[in-house]
Amino acid sequence: MNARLKCLSGCRQCAQLFRLGRDVEAALTMVDVIDEAQAMVLSASQDVQQSWTCVLTKMLACQERQDWLGLADFLEYELLELLESVPA
Repeated sequence: MNARLKCLSGCRQCAQLFRLGRDVEAALTMVDVIDEAQAMVLSASQDVQQSWTCVLTKMLACQERQDWLGLADFLEYELLELLESVPA
């Protein structure tokens, strides 16, 4: 599986773990997902990089509030959409 598909799959898996209430396991998975996403975004346009910063800030705010469902939504919808816009 290539890095892009692995990252997109990781986003979905992580979101699912948060929705199931497995927040510790999901948080550990999220570290890898964010690392992979960061690597993808580094080669993208400035607009994508700014969007990444915005989405990441909102995700971390959800994590700080322990809003696991909100965080799951960001992972599965906002982050996936952003990563899919990054050229392969």
